[in-house]
Amino acid sequence: MMGVTSSATSGGTNVPHAIYTPEFLTPQKTATHPVLTSSLLPLCRTATVWKNLNPFWGEEYTLHLPMGFHNLSFYVLDEDTIGHDDAIGKISLTKDFISSHSRGIDSWINLSPVDPNEEVQGEISVELQVVEESHKRVLCCHVIEARDLAPRDTSGTSDPFARVLWNGQVLETAIIKKTRFPRWDELLEFVLEEGTAGETPLIVEVWDWDMVGKNDFLGRVEFPLDALQKAPPKGWYRLLPFTSTEGDAGGKLGALRLRVRLAEDRILPSRYYQPLIDLLVESVMCPAEEKEDVTPLALLEEVCSLESRQDVATKLVKIFLGQGLVVPFLDYVNLREVSRTADPNTLFRSNSLASKSMEQFMKVVGMPYLHEVLKAIINRIFEEKKYVELDPCKIEPSRTRRISFKSSLSEAQIRESSLEVLTGYLGDIVESIVSSAEKCPPIMRVAFKQLHKRVDDHFPEAENQDAKYIAISGFLFLRFFAPAILTPKLFNLRDQHADTQTSRTLLLLAKAVQSIGNLGLQLGHGKEQWMEPLHPFILSSIGHVKEFLDWLIDVDCENGASEKKPWTLFHPSATIKEGYLNKRKAEGLHLVSRFTFKKRYFWLSNESLSYSKSPEWQVRTSIPVQEICAVERVDENAFQQSHMMQITTRDNGGQLSTMYIQCKNINELNQWLSAIRKVMVSNECLLPFCHPGAFRGSRWTCCLQTDRAVRGCSRTHSAVTLGDWSDPLNADTEAQMVYRQLLLGRDKLREKYLEFSSTGATEEQSSGARKDASGRRMAATAQLLEVIQDLQEAHDAFERHEEEAKAATDLVPHHP
Repeated sequence: MMGVTSSATSGGTNVPHAIYTPEFLTPQKTATHPVLTSSLLPLCRTATVWKNLNPFWGEEYTLHLPMGFHNLSFYVLDEDTIGHDDAIGKISLTKDFISSHSRGIDSWINLSPVDPNEEVQGEISVELQVVEESHKRVLCCHVIEARDLAPRDTSGTSDPFARVLWNGQVLETAIIKKTRFPRWDELLEFVLEEGTAGETPLIVEVWDWDMVGKNDFLGRVEFPLDALQKAPPKGWYRLLPFTSTEGDAGGKLGALRLRVRLAEDRILPSRYYQPLIDLLVESVMCPAEEKEDVTPLALLEEVCSLESRQDVATKLVKIFLGQGLVVPFLDYVNLREVSRTADPNTLFRSNSLASKSMEQFMKVVGMPYLHEVLKAIINRIFEEKKYVELDPCKIEPSRTRRISFKSSLSEAQIRESSLEVLTGYLGDIVESIVSSAEKCPPIMRVAFKQLHKRVDDHFPEAENQDAKYIAISGFLFLRFFAPAILTPKLFNLRDQHADTQTSRTLLLLAKAVQSIGNLGLQLGHGKEQWMEPLHPFILSSIGHVKEFLDWLIDVDCENGASEKKPWTLFHPSATIKEGYLNKRKAEGLHLVSRFTFKKRYFWLSNESLSYSKSPEWQVRTSIPVQEICAVERVDENAFQQSHMMQITTRDNGGQLSTMYIQCKNINELNQWLSAIRKVMVSNECLLPFCHPGAFRGSRWTCCLQTDRAVRGCSRTHSAVTLGDWSDPLNADTEAQMVYRQLLLGRDKLREKYLEFSSTGATEEQSSGARKDASGRRMAATAQLLEVIQDLQEAHDAFERHEEEAKAATDLVPHHP
């Protein structure tokens, strides 16, 4: 699993966006639009920042990649409205380099030029052997085929041929036109003269033939001649670029700030994690008088680092969602936080496990609710692009032409006009929020009700009556609504970042929403006195907000506070993703391309992928998820259409069928690919190979094979997905990450055990209650240490088994 965030500085006139692309064992890389990719196809694309040489994205992506990926590449491009985007530069990080930074990479890295000779991908299948003939020895190179080559022609394909070089001699295969999956099946021979230097390597290169100009390099493989006698090479080999002669251009192309962290883990069968999950659940379900004592969950918070606390909180929230105990879990961590707080003004202000857990809980559970409340208003702000400014130091009279075409407005008039616009937007935002209690997920309302009770019980004084409201509004307004208003792109409310003018409007609105969430307690105490014109509106909204919070927690939770309750968002029939896509008509093979696609509305759940003419249409066509055996990208040259994917299904009779779908952009394509791959991950019928083209004109457009039933020419990428708030719950994956954190903190746990043991010895003569508490602390620590030891031994056993299996496989001859 890979986490990525970025920002950049660059030194040309451009409209930058960034692309992330990993290269895999089956060589895959990407360049073009900002996206994280597999197989030279982008996986993630940032938004475009227009007319800016110092763009800030602040976008974060979680990528699930196969264990065999080799490097991760980042491309920064200048978007062009007409024609192809221009590459500004790139950064390529090897897997080994990323892995060597256990805490992750967080630094500015200079961009390097994009050299076509380094932009290679794919594999080649060859067989080499030395044959003894009459009075001579012959080096035979059987060039069989290649796959997933980089597209070098505008058609999205290449015209590849192989070139074999040895000892000054050069032999070439035939040219296969318009394919990235050529099959040559040619035998090239070199005569080995007596005294031939054994150090001379045999080199196999792949090139794209061009009728005009130079041929384009597609990759190379080098074989030491000495190794041929010991183990003649035979199989698939990764194509590599020429050795790079250029550095990072010394910052001339700009720099990209990256935060990258790799988490690479083996996930064991569920039974190995059950003891750890049981310990965590016992912490939450323990009697109320013991919740403030040392439990396994409390020990986890103590030993995990500050940097990893957000990740731990996310994993715990998902574990307890899967257990149906997320409300008791949040009540447990919130009770501990409240009990440790003496001043209500500092409640939940630190990055504690409680505050991080509540924050992640709202993101995982409340995103659909957030969209329903804010999306329409945010869209209107983006579309209207009104100029607003209250700070006298930042008012630009030249911009007032958007307000008045008659003459320039005075500073006072600009502030008055801005106040009117901001008050209008704020009124709509507050009204949408305070009327949304019924739309809020019930599980969020129950969690807030429990929080309200805990704070009210701990701070019953009259002067602290607002504390119970601020505890809820601090999360809902300050950590949920306000950040979404400030950066809508990061909450999927918009596809693009706001321009400078709209960003300023959003910033002012977010500040006001924060003040409303604080119930106006900070008004007049800050440095931004120019915000005072909004204070009357903020103060007048506080009563409505309190009524909303009272309404929000007016929910029945008598049976939900301690009993297991399944979370309906992950119910098998719950919709995971939906939206309009263009479906290709199966019978439209001979129609003009634009007439072969029909707009259809799609729904995806854990049970089925269905579609109809519109969301309201009563008749739906449904495909069971268990019948899906592959979902992959389609090469652009297959239908002369971009952003296409194919969904291959197998019916009960074993018959394969493929549906072709077009998305509106690369991000939508990647999101649908990822969502479908996640729900089909447990299917038994997954295909290891597929055709990235289409069968048209009596042959496959990708590999040019004429047999429609021939095995796919490209590997499938079912393991390549994007992390998302709606990811299916996977207790094993979440528990593995928790185990890793406990393993890092094992020394601290041992110190704790010795400390509790020492304390217990001195309390031998103490009251029974103190002795019992001391015993519980020791027991909790000992149980955690035992679970860590058992999981470590299980990992070691699996690792030994894998090494033995690999050693046994290496003894068996390889076949392509």
